[in-house]
Amino acid sequence: MLLDHKGEERWSARDLQQLMGYERWDRFNGVIQQAQQTITASGLDPLDHFRRAARLMLGGRWGKQSVADYRLTRFGAYHVTLAGDGRKPEVAAAKTYFAVRTREAEASQQSTADVSTPEGVLVLAERYLEAARDLVATKEKLAIAAPKAGKWDAFCDSDGLIDMGCAAKALTNVTGGLGRTKFMELLRREDIRFLQVQNRRLPYENHIKAGRTEVKLVQAGYQWVEQTFFTPKGLDWLVNKLGAGVSPAT
Repeated sequence: MLLDHKGEERWSARDLQQLMGYERWDRFNGVIQQAQQTITASGLDPLDHFRRAARLMLGGRWGKQSVADYRLTRFGAYHVTLAGDGRKPEVAAAKTYFAVRTREAEASQQSTADVSTPEGVLVLAERYLEAARDLVATKEKLAIAAPKAGKWDAFCDSDGLIDMGCAAKALTNVTGGLGRTKFMELLRREDIRFLQVQNRRLPYENHIKAGRTEVKLVQAGYQWVEQTFFTPKGLDWLVNKLGAGVSPAT
């Protein structure tokens, strides 16, 4: 949390991206757009809560580069957490945090109870009780809303994707824990058409369209290269191809 020139709370979207467990800005920017759409649908102006900004970060030709950012109000930041991927524990923690902070702000705006009188003490006690009930209710709602752990979650990265090496480990009872290269050789022996013949780093387009794979840029030495990742849906597809009885390694 930052304070602007008026002393009001502001949040950097780039900071929230890291705190909420998102590695890629393009994915997190999609979460921001969804939050803005929700605010618009409620009849409010998202520009009141999302201000475009620029930020200097390490990287680029000269060691630093200017990247896009947003300055968010607490209300805007809270809606960003609500639009986040509930499978991420960081997102669940952020939702709880902003729910509590919002309740605290509401309570602080109420008139101060006169604790020198029994009536004032009773009013204060009732406010604390109400706040405690709200906090318990919020945590219960988050627990209900959180998706149950998927069978491949232990092998997913922060984007919910599974690289080839982890896929081989996930299917140890079939692959014997093979590395990426031998794992791909196994798929070719089984005649599973997955990666392109002309480019062994990229999947066929039908797998991307079906949501079975995604392609990300990863750093390899001094350069960035395209690499294919399974989605949990894609690993389910592969299990079906390899045959019944395949299950995640434990």
